[in-house]
Amino acid sequence: QVQVVESGGGLVQAGGSLRLSCVASGRIFRINAMGWYRQAPGKQRELIAAMTSGDSTNYADSVKGRFSISRDNAKNTAYLQMTGLKPEETAVYYCRADGLTVIRSTIQSWGQGTQVTVSS
Repeated sequence: QVQVVESGGGLVQAGGSLRLSCVASGRIFRINAMGWYRQAPGKQRELIAAMTSGDSTNYADSVKGRFSISRDNAKNTAYLQMTGLKPEETAVYYCRADGLTVIRSTIQSWGQGTQVTVSS
C-alpha cells in the first residue's frame, strides 16, 4: 500500500506563484517517476510535468518556462514550482507516483488532489 499526499494549493492572483508538494509513503522499494497533473471543471485530466529518478523531465507546452518540477528521491517527494499563473489554470492538481513496492509489485498511485484557484 502506497499513499500519495499533495499540499500547497490555494488562492493566488493572476501572475502569482505557488509551490506544490507531494509525498509518497508506504512500502516503497523505488519510485521511478513522479508527475503532476491537473483537471479543470468539465475537462480531462492532463499531464503538466513529470520527472524520473534520473532527473529527466517532461513538461506540457502550456507550462514550459513557467513551471518547474523537482524531486527529493531520498524522501520520495516531488515539488511543482508554478509562476505566472493564469486564471484558466484554476484546477485540482494531482500528483502521481510510479514505481515498485518492497515485494516488487507495481505502484501507480494518485493523491487526492489540491485545489489551485487563480483569480483575475
